[in-house]
Amino acid sequence: MATQIDLPHTLGREEARRRMKARTGDLPNHIPGGVADVRSSWPEDYRMALSIAALGQSVSATLDVEDQRIRISLDLPPMLRFASGAIEAAVQRKGRELLLGDSSVA
Repeated sequence: MATQIDLPHTLGREEARRRMKARTGDLPNHIPGGVADVRSSWPEDYRMALSIAALGQSVSATLDVEDQRIRISLDLPPMLRFASGAIEAAVQRKGRELLLGDSSVA
């Protein structure tokens, strides 16, 4: 069961995609545990696929870049589903920080 998370923005589709591509390498620094293996690909022009392995768990996600939002579909393993609310909040906060460069967002 995928968790859907919307990350609103006012960048436009092209700029949002450009920033995502430019900042993908920063993702491991935003994942708890200090060590994460993050793999990304762009199977379509405006769809990023992510595979994240950290703390003994693997998570896959797709990020669809739209004009005014990024729609994130996050597949959580059973061990992490109980924390889906906290994970969603962290993805929104850190996603906004990475996309917009806004570290003041709580």
